[in-house]
Amino acid sequence: MLDRDLAEIYGVKATRLREQVKRNKIRFPNNFMFQLNLKEAELMVSQNAIPSIQHLGGTMPYAFSEHGILMLANILKSEKAIKMSILIIELFIKLRETLLTHKDVLLKLQALEKVIDSHDQSIYEIYAFIKQMMQKDETPRKRIGFKE
Repeated sequence: MLDRDLAEIYGVKATRLREQVKRNKIRFPNNFMFQLNLKEAELMVSQNAIPSIQHLGGTMPYAFSEHGILMLANILKSEKAIKMSILIIELFIKLRETLLTHKDVLLKLQALEKVIDSHDQSIYEIYAFIKQMMQKDETPRKRIGFKE
């Protein structure tokens, strides 16, 4: 999540949030938070994630992972920040559970697809064999048995 979105959720100004992050830089390793560069920000504008570069307020935003969001709540220490961090962490937990549930479904679908593919091949072979058996042989057969 971007710093400006988190600032709104936590009820603080984005500049205050960024200020606290800079003061506590050691609490935010790269897997907790990173600052977007100009190219990434322009990409967000082109994808309509933000209306314009000016919307960022003259500074490149920070992007936070779920762990960074929790750490940010610990730094801000406002009552609203604590309540919101609990809700956000619960959301991430539900999201992870949903993804794991769908992962199991995806694995089962992949297994079924393999079975179906082998069945498709078998059915095609049976169909081709039956079709071949149903075709009349156009060449006259040599008569066998009693001849006059």
